[in-house]
Amino acid sequence: MEPTITRGRPDFLLLLSVVLLACFGTAMIFSASSALSSLKHEDPWYYTSRQVKFACIGLLGMFVMMNIPIRVWKKTAPYLLLLTVVMLIVVMAAGSSMNGARRWIVVGGFQFQPVEFTKLALIMYISSLISNKGERIRSFKKGLLPILIVVSFISLLIMKQPDFGAVLMLLFICLTVMIVGGVHLRQLAVLFLAALPVLIFLAFSQSYRLQRIASFINPYDDQQGSGYQLIQSIYALAHGGVTGTGFGHGIQKLFYLPEAHTDFIFAVIGEEFGFLGSCLVVFVFFVLVVRGFMSALSSDDPFAIMLGTGIVSMIFIQFMLNLGAVTGLLPITGVPLPFVSYGGSSLILCMASTGIILSISRDNYRRQQLQGSGRKGIQKE
Repeated sequence: MEPTITRGRPDFLLLLSVVLLACFGTAMIFSASSALSSLKHEDPWYYTSRQVKFACIGLLGMFVMMNIPIRVWKKTAPYLLLLTVVMLIVVMAAGSSMNGARRWIVVGGFQFQPVEFTKLALIMYISSLISNKGERIRSFKKGLLPILIVVSFISLLIMKQPDFGAVLMLLFICLTVMIVGGVHLRQLAVLFLAALPVLIFLAFSQSYRLQRIASFINPYDDQQGSGYQLIQSIYALAHGGVTGTGFGHGIQKLFYLPEAHTDFIFAVIGEEFGFLGSCLVVFVFFVLVVRGFMSALSSDDPFAIMLGTGIVSMIFIQFMLNLGAVTGLLPITGVPLPFVSYGGSSLILCMASTGIILSISRDNYRRQQLQGSGRKGIQKE
């Protein structure tokens, strides 16, 4: 009897890492937001209950994505990108504003950021474009130029919100996908040098960005202004010491540290679980990233390799930008901590995107089954 070949099982360590981070993040959101939630909404569970709903949607999305063949995304990538472009235009025309930025669409009481889904759609589109072009991708006119036009157009739409941090993330992610896809490195180097003055100009063109850069260089120059958030974050990490104050016993979240349950939740983790607890969280992210890259690079499909690498790079870059901002190693960009920070758009996107990586890992497992079955058949003959 011939062995039954299933589609394959997903990478267990990758799946476990995502579930652990999402569950831990939900617990930390309650710890970081209960006081604020009680004051603003008269319900200490307000943000936590919403995050649980987001996590359930994200978990459902992850399992759905895990069961969709990768070839489907290659065919639908242009249409998905077009859909996100339409959503970005809708944001410009009728989006919801908060803190001077217009980045959200509100549908039926649910608020989401189209730019989060644009990241995934753009990764899919570039991966599809490069895999279809083959060796022609090394030509500037036929390879890099079409990608450059698309990325530039989308970056302009995002800058209209404005969201400079998201643009930087998109550029880094696209650069990673193009390097893996075989785009000529000399062309990328020239392009980077040409884009650098534009990025520097954008970084210094708005007063609030200048304040962020100034607070990054020396936050103590304006302790009650631009440097306040970073200083409170450093206080939280210092107060945590090696072992932390214990879950729920942090002080900085009590109206000292702004955005404690969103962009700066890692500072709350550092205060309540200390250096050792923070290192454990970083280790789980490290496992997730390593297993994700291993799954992507083990594929025999160029599109899957680029798509998987792009998704893992998106999560990793977002993680590093958040960690750098919280610790003062990088300027504050407003990037949330993947799987952990409060926010539906980011959590759902990260979990659904991980589902695609898990789908790639299932295909890899199935291929190994087929190869093993073939070898056994040869031995029997």
